Amino acid sequence: MPKTVLAALIALAWPLAAGAAPPQKPGGAMPANIAAAVADPARKADAAIDARRKGGELLAFAKIGTGQRVVDLIPGGGYFTRLFSAAVGAKGHVFAVWPSEYAQEADTDLKASKALEAQPHYKNVSVLLQPSNQFSVPQPVDVVFTSQNYHDYPDKFMGSIDPAVLNKQVFAALKPGGLYVIVDHVAEAGSGMRDTETLHRIDPAIVKKQVEAAGFVFDGESDLLRNPADPHNIKVFDKAIRGHSDQFVYRFRKPG
Repeated sequence: MPKTVLAALIALAWPLAAGAAPPQKPGGAMPANIAAAVADPARKADAAIDARRKGGELLAFAKIGTGQRVVDLIPGGGYFTRLFSAAVGAKGHVFAVWPSEYAQEADTDLKASKALEAQPHYKNVSVLLQPSNQFSVPQPVDVVFTSQNYHDYPDKFMGSIDPAVLNKQVFAALKPGGLYVIVDHVAEAGSGMRDTETLHRIDPAIVKKQVEAAGFVFDGESDLLRNPADPHNIKVFDKAIRGHSDQFVYRFRKPG
């Protein structure tokens, strides 16, 4: 991803203006481990964007439990890495996985991930740097989570990777019954992967088709980040939609 795009992604992290928040369904009580993770004083700076990013709610949707092994695939600034670390606890582990092609365009974020790994508070975090077409983890994991990056894989800067390659590797990395959670920007219905490089969007239907083709079972979706006011035909960095694009949240399960 070019550095201009990375700068725009940073801008996406700012809170929404009043009244711009996407709709969401009311949820039940947040699991204790996730509530504690959200309240962790070490992530105090992240609290300002919790209302927009719905971090705790997304962890609950991903069924993040104490003692689990979780992958944060392309962790960006580490927002979810920090949440995962606190939620899985000392007996769990978080693998912050960086495709090397992506990391070349996001060296600041990669360095931040490595700095996080070095902090005693995040001793259950490991940073993995690997080719984008060779996703793997040292041991089977419970959850693979990726936010706003699935659409990057078919793009030139990543090596034009067929998402089928990634999905098969994620399937192999998960324990039987493990979950694969994908959050990404919604493209126009029927557009497939047409807009991944231009608008930084992907059609949810093609994602579901691709992931199920790898052997996964569709296990649910959330409207936490949906925004029906998004026209789906402009860049996610356009000032008219920046910070509040329509996003789908899909959960897939590895049978077993």
